[in-house]
Formats: sequence, structure tokens, C-alpha cells
Amino acid sequence: MTIQLPDFKGGLRTYEPRPEPLAVTTGAPFTSRTVFSAAHVVADPYADASPDSPAAVDWDATLAFRRHLWSHGLGVAEAMDTAQRGMGLDWAGAAELIRRSAAEAKAVGGLIACGVGTDQITAGTLEEVRAAYEEQLALVEESGAQAILMASRALAAAARSPEDYLDVYGHLLRQSTEPVILHWLGPMFDPALEGYWGSTDLDAATDTFLEVIAAHPDKVDGIKVSLLDAQREIDLRRRLPKGVRCYTGDDFNYPGLIAGDEQGFSHALLGIFDPLGPLAAEAVRVLDTGNVAGFRELLDPTVALSRHLFQTPTRFYKTGVVFLAWLAGHQGHFTMVGGLQSARSLPHFAHAYELADGLGLFPDPKLAEERMKTLLSLYGVTQ
Repeated sequence: MTIQLPDFKGGLRTYEPRPEPLAVTTGAPFTSRTVFSAAHVVADPYADASPDSPAAVDWDATLAFRRHLWSHGLGVAEAMDTAQRGMGLDWAGAAELIRRSAAEAKAVGGLIACGVGTDQITAGTLEEVRAAYEEQLALVEESGAQAILMASRALAAAARSPEDYLDVYGHLLRQSTEPVILHWLGPMFDPALEGYWGSTDLDAATDTFLEVIAAHPDKVDGIKVSLLDAQREIDLRRRLPKGVRCYTGDDFNYPGLIAGDEQGFSHALLGIFDPLGPLAAEAVRVLDTGNVAGFRELLDPTVALSRHLFQTPTRFYKTGVVFLAWLAGHQGHFTMVGGLQSARSLPHFAHAYELADGLGLFPDPKLAEERMKTLLSLYGVTQ
């Protein structure tokens, strides 16, 4: 089996796909780390929808993918940016996704946490931002899922000082019924979040973030940090109050952050674990035995794929995630809500296929090859 793949120089090169997938097994729940995969949504390819239309979701395929993640022991981080919140999936669609996924999690005994934001409004006063957060928090808590307080574009636009963040988050934490996960999403994932926590100086922003946590440590299960800066995450992790966990959201440096050091480690809440699910679960089970070297041996080689998918502009990593789900057979088409399948180039897709195939991520390598050839043919590449 060989396939002609485009390179980044306008030419073609011959690639020989891997004949067999990586052998992975399901097993007992993790004991050393709590691990969530942020999960993508599967579009309905038969819907007559435009990029500006409400998302048309294939609910059966979307929920089947979550069952796939749960079957490997991973938790599902639902209705996050990986699910195209604010990039094709509006609040009405996210609310339905939360209801359905939370019910499915309850039925199968899966771990789930859901994103709480303010995307039912595009802008507003601080009072309106707080009310939007409250509406979403109530829905998530009513569903029985854990809440993840996401960064808000509307709050970033309305806030005039760090005190505004302290006031809004303090109010939400006081009224939450269970401990939440706080999410700090960097502007590389969403440019509208520049200056979050009241400052473009990350040291000053970190101080405000920690002040929110210190005021309500009993209401914060943990924090998810998505700044793509490993040392900053380590420094922040070491300053957390006792009992507050750090969930790495660093899709560039996750193996070392999860492995940790003599002063601690990060748990995980990662978009890259959507395509890496079975392999990531295998690695964490190795880590559960105390075998850090074996964990790194499995997970370190995946970083090249993750860095490729999350390359600038980082917010379009969802396109690569859904592309790999199609190649892996988790859905029957490569269509995305909002038409986002057009957000990456053919050479980008080709290299993603090569890297994922080299890791053995495709349960059926022949199917992945055939689907890759189908995509190539649509771009005029003949084999």
C-alpha cells in the first residue's frame, strides 16, 4: 500500500501507510490522574445549512463518539471550544448537547463536565454577563454534570478592571452547588480573550486568577490552563491552594506536565485527547503503575501530531480533530458545523494523516487510506 501525498512545496511524495493499528485495550478506571477529553460534535451532512445557520448536529454519531471515549476510561469535557462553541455551535445547540450528553453519561456511568459560558449574548453589561453565566450554570447543574466556568468574550469586552472579574466570578462561585473547574483560555485559542483577568500582563492576570480561587477554594475543584506555556503552568500549579487541581490544557507540552515532577503534576483536560483517546488512556494506565518512563514512551511521540493540529491559527485545530475522526471511522463524512472543514489546507491534512497513521491511531488503516485518497481526489490529486 502506498499513497501519493502533497508536500508543503507544491509537489507530491510517496508514503507507505502502517499496516496495523496500535494495540490498545480498555481497562480499569485511572487511579493516578483525572483525565478529560474535550469532544467534537458531528455535523449532519444532509442538512441544508449555511455557515450562518444554527448548527445541524448528527446526535447519534455525536453521542456514539462520547461512548467511545468513556469506553476507554476518559472523562468527556462537553460543550467546550473543541465542540465549536462560538465557531459554529451557538448556545441553543450547546444546551441541547449538554442535556443529551449528560443523560448519556448517566446511562453508561461516564465522567462528564460541561462548559458554562455567556454565548447567548454577544455583548452586554456586567449584570447581563453575570445573568448569562447564571442561566448556563443552572442548566449544567440541573443536568447532573460538573460545571466548567469558561472564559467569556462578553466579560472580556465589558470588564474594565480586575475587580470586575473578581466580582463576576465570586458571585458565580458563591452560588454554585458543587465545586467547578475554572478555565483560562489564552488568546491563541480565541483572540477575543486578550487581556482576560483584567490585564495583558500574564503575571498580573495570574495574580487575579489566583485571588478568585483563594477567596473560594471550597468551590473550585480545579483549573484548566490553556496558555501553551509549560513553565507558566508549573509555576501556577505550585501556587494553588491545597486540594485545588490543575488540569493541563497545554496541547504542546502535555506529557511532561501530566508526568509532573517532585513538587506535583497536572491532571488533564485536552482537545488533543479527542483523536488520541485510546492511546492516551493506555499511557495513563501505564502511569498508574508508577512507570513514568513507559508513560512518556507512549505519549511523547504524539506531540508532533498535536503541535501540527494546533499550529497557528490555533483556533482551527478543530478541523484537524474532525478530519482524524472521519479517517478513524467514527463518522461517515468530513463535514463540520459552520463549514469549518475548509479551515485547513490539503498539505496540512496530508501531514496530519501521515502523523496519525504513524502512531497507529486508525483502527482500520485501509479505511483511513481509502478516505484520504478520496479527499485527495476531490483536490485533483490522482494516485
